[in-house]
Amino acid sequence: MDARVSETVPPPLDARRPIAIAVLAMGGQGGGVLVDWIVALLESQGWLAQSTSVPGVAQRTGATVYYVETIQADGSGRRPVLALMPAPGEVDIVIGAELMEAGRAMQRGFVSADRTTLIASSHRSYAVSEKIVPGEGAGDPAKVYEAARAASKRFLAFDMAAIAEQSDSVISAALFGALAASGALPFPRAAYEATIREAGLGVEASLRAFGRAHDAAVAESKTPSPAPPRGGATSKRFPELRPVGHAGFDALVERARTQFAAPAHPMIAAGLGRVVDFQDVAYGAEYLDRLSTVAAIEAGKADCPLVIAAAKQIARAMAYDDVMRVADLKTRGSRFDRVRSEVAVRDDQLVYITEFMHPRVEEMCGTLPAGLGAWIEARPRLVAALRRLVDRGRRVNTGTLGGFLPLYVLAGWRRFRRSTLRHRREMAHLQAWLDQALAAARRDTALGVELLEARRLVKGYSDTHDAGQGKFSRVMAMAKRLEGRADAADWVRRLRQAALADAEGRALDDTLKTIESFL
Repeated sequence: MDARVSETVPPPLDARRPIAIAVLAMGGQGGGVLVDWIVALLESQGWLAQSTSVPGVAQRTGATVYYVETIQADGSGRRPVLALMPAPGEVDIVIGAELMEAGRAMQRGFVSADRTTLIASSHRSYAVSEKIVPGEGAGDPAKVYEAARAASKRFLAFDMAAIAEQSDSVISAALFGALAASGALPFPRAAYEATIREAGLGVEASLRAFGRAHDAAVAESKTPSPAPPRGGATSKRFPELRPVGHAGFDALVERARTQFAAPAHPMIAAGLGRVVDFQDVAYGAEYLDRLSTVAAIEAGKADCPLVIAAAKQIARAMAYDDVMRVADLKTRGSRFDRVRSEVAVRDDQLVYITEFMHPRVEEMCGTLPAGLGAWIEARPRLVAALRRLVDRGRRVNTGTLGGFLPLYVLAGWRRFRRSTLRHRREMAHLQAWLDQALAAARRDTALGVELLEARRLVKGYSDTHDAGQGKFSRVMAMAKRLEGRADAADWVRRLRQAALADAEGRALDDTLKTIESFL
C-alpha cells in the first residue's frame, strides 16, 4: 500500500527564483520571433523556459506583452513554478521594441531599480493619443530617459530600428543583439548567433542586424548614460533649390534663386516642389508670383522672416488635400513600394491594401465643375439623397484592377482641378488670408509673420479640414481686433498655439475669453 502511495507523490517543487523577462512590442515588430529566439537560446543552454503573450490595445497597433520565465535545470527533478504574466517589481529584464513601450513598462511597474535591466529602441511609433493633437503632440523622449535612468538598475537604449533597416532585417534581431551585449543572461555571443542560425529564416540579414546592434550596445555601455534622441525640430531637412533636369521646373528654380534672398531658398525649394507635384509647373509659377508680393514688402531684410513664413504656408494652402490628391497618393508606385518594404514581404509574395474611403457629399461636389457643384449644393433634397448613398463608406482594394483603376482615373482628374468648386473656394480663402496678413505686415512685420503662420491650423481632409478652418477663422477674426496693439503678434501666436493644443478647441476658447476681457 505504501509503495503505491509513494508512486503518486509528485516530485518536490523548485523554490528557486526564476529569471523573468518581459518583451513589449507592437504588431509587425517581431516580438513573437524575439521571444521564440530567447526560449530556444535558453533551452539550448540546458535551461527550462516558459513563454506567454497577452495582446494589448489597438491604439498601439496591437501592442503585446510577451513574458518568459526561465530557470537553470539542476538535475534534481524538482518542478519549477513559473508565472504566466509579469508582476510589478518582479521582472529582471524588460525589452521595449519602441521608446514609449519602455515607458509603458515603467508605468505598469515592470521596471525596478534594484533588479531590472531595461533595453529599449529609441525610435518612435506614435500612439493615437499623440497623433490626434492638432499641433505637436508627441511625448517628450527626454522624460522617458530620465524616468528610465531612475527606475531601472541598468538602462540601455539606442535606435535599433535604424540598425534593422540598414541591415535589411527586422528590429527583433537588433533587440536580440542588444540583449546579448547587455550580459543580463549568462550566455556567450556565439550561443545567440547559433540560435539565429538554427531558426533558419532570414539568417544572414538577422545576423547582420544582431552584430551591428551588439557592437552599438557595447559602445553605448561605455557611456555614463544613454542620451535621448534629438527633437524633431532639429532633424528637419530641406531640399536644395537646384535644377532637376526638367526645363519648366528648372526655369522656376532659376527665377527663385535670383528673385529671393538666400535664407529663404530651402523653404522655397520645399514649397515649390510641393505645389508642382500637386498640380503642374504653371501652378509653381503662381506660387512664386504670390511670394514676389510678399518679398516686395520685406525688401532689404537679410533674414526675410516674412518670405520664409509665406513660402511654407502659401505652399500648404495651394496644395490642399482634395479627393484627387488623396487618390493620387494612394495609387503611386512609391506607396506600394513603401508598404511592401514596411511589411517585409518577399519578391514572390502579393500584398493587397484595403483603403477605407468615406468621401462626404461636400467632397463630391467640390470635385465637380464649379457651376454644377454649386447647383447640387443649392438643392437640399438632392444633397440628402446623395448623403444617404455615400454615408456607408467604401472599402477599396487597390491591389485589384477594380479598386485601383477608379482611383487612378480620379487622380488623373487633377488636370481639371482649376475648374472645380473646391479649387475656387480654396483660392478665395487663400487670397483673403494673404491680403489680411500682408496688410498687417506693412505696419507690423511680426504680426504679419504670425498671421501667415496661422494658416497652419487648416490641414487635413473632410471633417479634420473643416474643424481646422473653423479654428483658423476664429483666430483671424480676433487678430483683426488686435491690430494696432504693441502685443498683437504675441497674442496671435498664443491663439495659434492654443488652437493646436487640443482637437476640441478648449484651450482656444479660454484664450479668446482672456483677450475679450481686456479689449
